[in-house]
Amino acid sequence: MTSSQQPDVARLMRWATYASVTTAVVLIITKIGAWFITDSVSILATLIDSSLDVLASLVNLVAVRHALQPADREHRFGHGKAEALAGMGQAMFIAGSAGLLLLQAAGRIINPQEMKAGLEIGIGVMIFSMVATLALISYQQYVIKHTNSTAIKADRLHYKTDLLVNASVIVALLLSFYGWSGFDAVFALGIAIFILYSAWDIVKESIDLLMDHELPDEDRENIRAIVLKHPKTQGLHDLRTRQSGTMVFIQLHLELDSTLSLSAAHKIADQVEQELSMLFPEVEVIIHEDPVLVA
Repeated sequence: MTSSQQPDVARLMRWATYASVTTAVVLIITKIGAWFITDSVSILATLIDSSLDVLASLVNLVAVRHALQPADREHRFGHGKAEALAGMGQAMFIAGSAGLLLLQAAGRIINPQEMKAGLEIGIGVMIFSMVATLALISYQQYVIKHTNSTAIKADRLHYKTDLLVNASVIVALLLSFYGWSGFDAVFALGIAIFILYSAWDIVKESIDLLMDHELPDEDRENIRAIVLKHPKTQGLHDLRTRQSGTMVFIQLHLELDSTLSLSAAHKIADQVEQELSMLFPEVEVIIHEDPVLVA
């Protein structure tokens, strides 16, 4: 990636974290009001979730700022793994919110309580929350498309679960108001289980990054196709890939005709590297030229 493109990646990632924190704060304020009016445990569930969203998004903001710092003497490969650590932190926040919610829901199932007045306000707040969350997710998707940021992916994941949570709360409010009051707690219990499931996805991706997991097979096949497309390439071997934050690292041995001069071989490697750099927003490619006999 050229130096002129790098500031755009940093800017997009920073604005994504600012948007996340701002959205979560606005939703907390509106949900506090709705909870006081309705005393709904499912609204309390989304309030707890949004409160921890703020903490998770703040962790994300700090981690992204750190991850975007350039490589230095102590961190020659940059600070990208701070994003994976942020993902782990978010997963812990999300799991904690699910645990609190499980306790609240269990208590309401054992001791059901009639919901207070304010059904319209509760539903209105949930619809507003869904619209705000959908706008944030759309922007995050745009940022991910241009940066492939793990931290923003993790942030988007738990906001996507919020969409389902808010929709289910609307159903729970209607069922509780016009039917059995226990529906409110039952839906809250289901939301908590779903939140735990989403947290595991974040943990898995973060562990993969921390353990230098290979890129997906599709990306590796694209790399191979680009390398072999060059007319002077005879093959490749020992392809190794990994990702650290937004930075992708590619290493490979490029097989070239042994009769080529060093200058010609180097030029071909540079051309292949340039083609590979178009695959990802930020990438570092290391190519070792191997001479082979061509029949």
